[in-house]
Amino acid sequence: MRGQVYVDLLTDRDERVAVGARLKAGEKWLTVTSARPAGSRWLVQFEGCLDRNAAELLVNTALFAEPLADTDDGLYVHQLIGAEVVGPDGHRYGRCVAVVANPAHDLLELEDGSLVPTVFITATSDGQITVNPPQGLFDLGE
Repeated sequence: MRGQVYVDLLTDRDERVAVGARLKAGEKWLTVTSARPAGSRWLVQFEGCLDRNAAELLVNTALFAEPLADTDDGLYVHQLIGAEVVGPDGHRYGRCVAVVANPAHDLLELEDGSLVPTVFITATSDGQITVNPPQGLFDLGE
């Protein structure tokens, strides 16, 4: 090893380890100088991490990436949790407290325990999620 470290990505966004990407380790920013897939992980070289001793200092360190620019290619959990869920008519269903992984579609979990498939989201903006649920969806818990 010449200062390379194995990194497990918790995202499907490979650009997080692209050359030039920055990752934060504690209070220090690290810049990726090279990266390649290594099984289910990535073998990453950071600027200034030139030997095994430097690499060992990063073992089991959580790395955090800079926020991505907003794109129209999807929704991110941090955009959903805490947002008010409303219908197209303005009816308020409650706040989203979690996003539950589900094989068909992820689910918004509301304060009262209601679950809303993300496929019913029609818009998001400024802390608000607009959903167009089928009739009776919120009646199931009553």
